[in-house]
Amino acid sequence: MDAPQRLRLLGGEVDLMSQDQLFEIFERAVSRARSGGGATIVANHNLHSLKLSAHDREMARFYARAEAIQIDSMPLVAWGRLLGRPTAPAHRHTYLDWRDRFWGSAARRGWRVFHLGCAPGVGEAALDAVRRRHPGVEATSHHGFFDPDGEQNAAVVRAITEARPDILMVGMGMPRQERWILDNLDALPPCLILPIGGALAYEAGVVKTAPRWTGRLGVEWLWRFATEPHRLFYRYFIEPWALAPQALADLRRRT
Repeated sequence: MDAPQRLRLLGGEVDLMSQDQLFEIFERAVSRARSGGGATIVANHNLHSLKLSAHDREMARFYARAEAIQIDSMPLVAWGRLLGRPTAPAHRHTYLDWRDRFWGSAARRGWRVFHLGCAPGVGEAALDAVRRRHPGVEATSHHGFFDPDGEQNAAVVRAITEARPDILMVGMGMPRQERWILDNLDALPPCLILPIGGALAYEAGVVKTAPRWTGRLGVEWLWRFATEPHRLFYRYFIEPWALAPQALADLRRRT
């Protein structure tokens, strides 16, 4: 299978890949980890992360360390098309789009998964829901409410190491999860590392899941805003304007 094409959009780099290509990367990373290789980071970019990366040196360093970067934003797909780049809706990947394929693969292939994040009890409830759909999944969760700078963090890293995961999902929100991954990368066991935000909160039913047709039509953000207007107004309507310099740079390169 051909390697994904990497593009630079709005100051960040993303990979144009199908879901099959994404899972090929997952499988290759797990095989590498099981053979004693190092960790593999598969990140994702949306307008929020691009804004953070433009103003946060550690976020920029995190994305430079990632082996692959998913597009997690239909507006980013649309911007690429406006510039004449070969972006398409099929290049957008979110946890909700690939979760059942992922957990089915985990059960079938014996992938051990460790999830770090969510409030106490939420991760466990989420994994119980996953196991009901995919019996045989071997997964553990630890909440994300701990001090990342002290002994609590050391205990979390020990728990991950003892679990010997093939895949580590870190769901503590941007930019905390990315900073935590960078700060602890050398101490973590070889594995595929996926920053996933609050994805498992959907599995636990804590956050409502947007109908998947909204993603295909590019209006999932609007559905999310309608359900959480106070939290998302700034992110969706104010924050993207911070990317105006990057947008102008893209337009200049186009001409």
